[in-house]
Amino acid sequence: RMPVLVPVAGRRQRTSAAYSLGFLSLVFSITAFSSSYWCEGTRKVAKPFCKGQSKGDDCIRFNSPEANDSNAVQYIWETGDDKFVDRKFHAGIWYSCEEIVSEEGEKCRSFISLTPASDRGVLWLSIVAELLYIILLLTGVILMTVEMCCYSTVIDGLKINAFSAVVTVLAGLLGMVAHMMYTTVFQMTVNLGPEDWRPHTWDYGWSYCLAWTSFACCMAAAVTTINKYTKTILEFKHKRKTLERSLKFTYNFPDY
Repeated sequence: RMPVLVPVAGRRQRTSAAYSLGFLSLVFSITAFSSSYWCEGTRKVAKPFCKGQSKGDDCIRFNSPEANDSNAVQYIWETGDDKFVDRKFHAGIWYSCEEIVSEEGEKCRSFISLTPASDRGVLWLSIVAELLYIILLLTGVILMTVEMCCYSTVIDGLKINAFSAVVTVLAGLLGMVAHMMYTTVFQMTVNLGPEDWRPHTWDYGWSYCLAWTSFACCMAAAVTTINKYTKTILEFKHKRKTLERSLKFTYNFPDY
């Protein structure tokens, strides 16, 4: 009985591994898609004028406390880079947020409105590809769940396994294209976007890394699923050959 049970246990383990990788990929992709931390950095923002008794490095000071006197000549001491302050920002597929200079909190704007008109089509293609990526991942996870729990015969399981492998591979290709298109659009927006948004320094954030981790898990799930399908087919062929040899040996008796 052991030669029969071991391959079945191995198939179960491979199915569970593929399901776990696919589920992780789905969770990571949804989290990254809904967040706004694909890119993070700082912007140089002009300091506001100091009001009343407010002092510090976050506002521009005058030489006279009588700021409301229009007849008084005011001199600004800050020059060059001293007139600006760095403010953190983060941007995602849907919106971009940055710190407010004069108070706490963030100001958010639609990232689509910041994108140059010539690149908005590419951004929309990226959004559609991301949505299809998530839908195909969900379909693959559902098929893997059905394969683990609901199929009655090994042949039915193989059919579901083949379909889930194709769906997962397509999802991975769409995810890769979507991430690359967004990267291109963001870099074009940095160069050609509005003056009041362009970052001074920036780098990719945790959502961007999570999106590519989702892609890696998706491809690993696809490889595991294809590997399971291939090994199952090879096991069937081996058993068939073994059975044919056994029958041939049984019925090929020499004539006396």
